[in-house]
Amino acid sequence: MTETLAFGRTPLLTHNYMHYCPGCTHGVAHRLVAEVIDEMGIQDRTIGVSPVGCAVLAYNYIDVDFIEAAHGRAPAAATGLRRTLPPDRYIFAYQGDGDLASIGMAEIVHAANRGEKLTIIFVNNAIYGMTGGQMAPTTLPGMKTTTSPGGRDVAQTGHPIRVCELLDTLVAPVFIARGSLSSAKNTIKAKKLLRQAFDLQHQGFTFVELLSTCPTGWGLSPTDSLAWLDRNMLPFFPTKTFREPGAMPEHTAAYHPDLKVRD
Repeated sequence: MTETLAFGRTPLLTHNYMHYCPGCTHGVAHRLVAEVIDEMGIQDRTIGVSPVGCAVLAYNYIDVDFIEAAHGRAPAAATGLRRTLPPDRYIFAYQGDGDLASIGMAEIVHAANRGEKLTIIFVNNAIYGMTGGQMAPTTLPGMKTTTSPGGRDVAQTGHPIRVCELLDTLVAPVFIARGSLSSAKNTIKAKKLLRQAFDLQHQGFTFVELLSTCPTGWGLSPTDSLAWLDRNMLPFFPTKTFREPGAMPEHTAAYHPDLKVRD
């Protein structure tokens, strides 16, 4: 009998055992990033920026050069890499929703507004996973966390922040998209978004949000957490491509980049 390997190990993933909880889709996201880098043949020209949070050890799993940034500062650190290294390098930052949308909100907005030639991968599981399951900027209305045991009250804490939609108001980004890791079909689509982002990186700022699970923080089984994501997160965070080259939205198309003040 001849056996055919249908699904193999990605070469750019190391042999280290991942520390993530069962059912966490950080591991899936890592594999997609590793596959894209491998398929593009850019391993020796890629530098990642590791975050603070559950994915702090991303550098242990994806076999490319990495630096680690302080909490929320990954876009700033990535900017430094871009501006000091040769222009053919590929720079990406990998951040969770607490890291990016809370303490790092200023960094992501200004890096996008400057049009830094970076790829930012934003993993959104609507909760602080590493530090105990607290409410995050992306926590859904009515969602229970350790710091909102009665459910998020938007009258007190505001509404969840839709980061893709926020960045889409800016002129400079060239690619903004949101995908999901809730199923095999959605994961395949998410990988295509990551490939687009890396392909377009040298044209300007690219951003991919990945809706992810946190079974431990949500108090659900791995299987139930996938269904919960589809049922609750997708209606609030729709998966779509918000920005790509040649498709400037009306609210930014009216801005003329050559328009300047006159004496």
